[in-house]
Amino acid sequence: MVESQTPEIELVLGAPKSELATPALLLDLDKFESNLQKMASYTATHSMGLRPHAKSHKCAEIAKRQISAGALGICAATITEAEKLSAKGVTGILITSEMVGNDRIDRLARLTQRAPDTISVVDNPIHVQELAKAARRHDVVLNLMVDLDLGLRRTGVASVAEGMALAESVMKSRGLRLLGVNAYSSMSAHVTGWSERRTHSLNSMKKAVDLFLRMKNSGMPIEILSGSSTGTYNIDIEIPEMTELQAGSYVFMDVDYSIIGGERGPVYDDFQKALTVLATVVSKSHKGVATIDAGFKAFATDRPFGPDIKEGPAVKYHFGGDEHGILEILSPEGDSESAFVLGSKLEFVVPHCDPTVNLYDRILCTRDDKVEAVWTIERGYC
Repeated sequence: MVESQTPEIELVLGAPKSELATPALLLDLDKFESNLQKMASYTATHSMGLRPHAKSHKCAEIAKRQISAGALGICAATITEAEKLSAKGVTGILITSEMVGNDRIDRLARLTQRAPDTISVVDNPIHVQELAKAARRHDVVLNLMVDLDLGLRRTGVASVAEGMALAESVMKSRGLRLLGVNAYSSMSAHVTGWSERRTHSLNSMKKAVDLFLRMKNSGMPIEILSGSSTGTYNIDIEIPEMTELQAGSYVFMDVDYSIIGGERGPVYDDFQKALTVLATVVSKSHKGVATIDAGFKAFATDRPFGPDIKEGPAVKYHFGGDEHGILEILSPEGDSESAFVLGSKLEFVVPHCDPTVNLYDRILCTRDDKVEAVWTIERGYC
């Protein structure tokens, strides 16, 4: 349900896609619901917990549907994401980035007062001290997981030994509760070829399993080993010590997942491409070229490739500036009078779902080519 139906939203609800202003972020509800149930069924069948990463969608409506389908909660990348999703009733939030600095730490403490099941991560003894001070200052118990680096050298302790020392520091600090290990192998998530990706991920996760078992064997009351991605969901499920998966992009999918390949073939076909951007052909002045109204402000640019046309003649997309995308028409029949008519609407599968979603304020949810719902994207950066 839409929380508040402004006049603008009321005009959109029930409208066919052909009448929508563009560029517009669309979600095919049939495909989305299929993806949601498939991951929920898969993890339940394998007795694995699921805490999907909400940085993919930043949307309370989607998070609630994931939890209703059986998820333990959701992951968030920032304190702002966590605050906004929690305020709309989302529970079981694990913040997977370190909350460093007085502002973030105090906000974490206040959020935990309101939502005691909130969890965050830590990778530095100084950070442990600051979190403990905040816990005492706010009279709250903060739930923590040791964050372990698995090769990216972005965040997380560098070694198992450092992880053990940090865990012992948390255990000795009043106001802090140690729950387990957070270990996301981002370098494994997009290795091309399922077999190669499986080898990479299982090897990477050995370090996390080692830390998790050492902590348990030392008597620490830990419960969670959390990590994984949509790219490795059916790989990391093989790890007996793993307790929950953080896969998030499975609800949407994107071009990147088509490239890396799945277990059963060259195309990653485990989940359907539910997320698209609708654009309009705004110029057709040159043979072999059409221009749409979707450029840098409509698609994420962090990948070495652009969006793929959902259906129609073969084209190659080129960014044409802030407001424009240029379609290089690859098939002779695609440049006929009937293709890419001025004003026609085209849908594109996005290159990378997470940062593309972050460009929009709302998702137009469609079924049978009509808008059935409008869901808010909880944007925010600090």
